[in-house]
Amino acid sequence: MERHVDQELKILNQEILQMGAFAEEAIYKSVEALKNRDKALAKSVIDNDNNVDQLELAIDEKCIDLIARYQPMAKDLRFITTGMKINAELERIADIAVDIAQRTLELVDKPLLKPLVDIPKLASVAQNMVKMSIDSFIKGDIELAKKVLLSDPEANELRNLIQKELTEDYMAKDSSSVPRAVQLLLIVRFLERICDHTTNIAEDVIYMVQAEVVKHQQGKVIK
Repeated sequence: MERHVDQELKILNQEILQMGAFAEEAIYKSVEALKNRDKALAKSVIDNDNNVDQLELAIDEKCIDLIARYQPMAKDLRFITTGMKINAELERIADIAVDIAQRTLELVDKPLLKPLVDIPKLASVAQNMVKMSIDSFIKGDIELAKKVLLSDPEANELRNLIQKELTEDYMAKDSSSVPRAVQLLLIVRFLERICDHTTNIAEDVIYMVQAEVVKHQQGKVIK
């Protein structure tokens, strides 16, 4: 027989899934705005941030209410507390997408410094990591969480490649490129931070499923 709390946990699951969808969409739109030099799209990411914030508060309140009313133990308690932590990570990811959109608005009226190839690649890695991390939470899938951790070195490698190109091939050779290059460097840093937030989610999922703290020992976990 299904407990009443089980139905409420399913609703919580769906709300966190919606939060993840908001975060994924914000990343996609912010980078599309950069690629297409689309002010309206960048502004839409910024304007939607209030909706994300409201959903974050609603999820937090639901989690606190569930703990107060049901006093859950063991697996249920880990699920709810992990949901709260993941909710916060996703809200921060959406905030970072807003940061990217704001940097995009600084660039759209200026000449394109270089063709955008590697930044969209990094954005694609970040989006995929967000999706995998949320799916791992919804499904309680440790192997999927580990795939998120395994994707982080690829993101770091892309970040380093882009930073090297911008600093050595542009900023060092043409001082007029510095303001535009700095904005792109910030965007790269923002995307790398999104990837870091997804690894936090993956680590929380592993804790939720098997009650094992794996922070600061990713190498051990993914072997």
